[in-house]
Amino acid sequence: MKPFLRQQLARYVDRQGELEFLLSREDIMKDMEQFLKLSREHTDVAAVASRWVRYQQREADLAGAEEMRSDPDMAEMAAEEIASATAELAQLDAELQRMLLPKDPDDARPAFVEIRAGTGGDESALFAADLARMYTRYCDGIGLKTEIMSESQSELGGYKEVVLRVEGSTQTSSGSCGAYGMLKFESGGHRVQRVPATETQGRIHTSACTIAVLAEQDEVEAAKINPSDLRIDTFRASGAGGQHINKTDSAVRITHIPTGIVAECQDGRSQHSNKAQALKVLTARIHEKERSERAAKDAAERKSLVGSGDRSDRIRTYNYPQGRLTDHRINLTLYKLDRAMEGDLGDVVEALQAYEAAEQLAALEKGLG
Repeated sequence: MKPFLRQQLARYVDRQGELEFLLSREDIMKDMEQFLKLSREHTDVAAVASRWVRYQQREADLAGAEEMRSDPDMAEMAAEEIASATAELAQLDAELQRMLLPKDPDDARPAFVEIRAGTGGDESALFAADLARMYTRYCDGIGLKTEIMSESQSELGGYKEVVLRVEGSTQTSSGSCGAYGMLKFESGGHRVQRVPATETQGRIHTSACTIAVLAEQDEVEAAKINPSDLRIDTFRASGAGGQHINKTDSAVRITHIPTGIVAECQDGRSQHSNKAQALKVLTARIHEKERSERAAKDAAERKSLVGSGDRSDRIRTYNYPQGRLTDHRINLTLYKLDRAMEGDLGDVVEALQAYEAAEQLAALEKGLG
């Protein structure tokens, strides 16, 4: 384990002792808000500190076993202890590194996945529908729930634009992760190379879609938006939904005047529910704009290949003739496109998460260096 990590972990043990002292003080116990805040910190710190203590214990066990190897009577037992300690140390090392990485508070939140057809006309709209299906199946497979918030269908059955809402959490190698944490790396340009259904000559075309993944904000964030900054328009919904949905002005479009950001919803049966959902999407888009501006400032200091989320970035290519999926940010190529389009995205998501973790660890080491 690197020296800078050992220094960081030693601080967790010290902090655990400080917190236990603070939590035993009578004045802290009387202040319930402060007590709960310190209790939560103690839980997080103790989880790291206990693993670090165990790591040091197993290091000592390993050193003792190495000394025993020279004794013929103890050699077999020493070999077993060396194998056991080495395996556990590797596991603890990986866990501790993950636990030291900075956590994005938005990772636990529900997410909006906005898919927009780009260059390629009808073929691009059909690809947008394929992507929506791919994400829906992926989310179903890992226990996340998806619903369509709004959609604009094309003539051939694809989507000019579709917005999915994803909620829930799933277990990863780093612990529990919410919808946004699992999908945030999907933001950017997605390019498809294939023979379109509309192509009569069998020629391969290149089309593209853009995806933006936004973290849903809570009602407190929505309340911060000044109502006088909003323009709310109602209009008649289009598309499926029965007689009622098409005969009343139930669809809602909300414009945030200072930024020009717009959100609309027409899937609900009432104007009230559509307004509430549109406001959620609008709040998420405003938050994402602020996040993007912060990320742009950070990128000036440290260029990150993963997670910039710029829609203009071409992040991935889906090549049907070769059965190939390539993520350009981490130079990952998989020849399992058919399975990926059926929702088998685990290898891609895990590789992106691992890459981000390695970047964060390098930044942490640099910051402490």
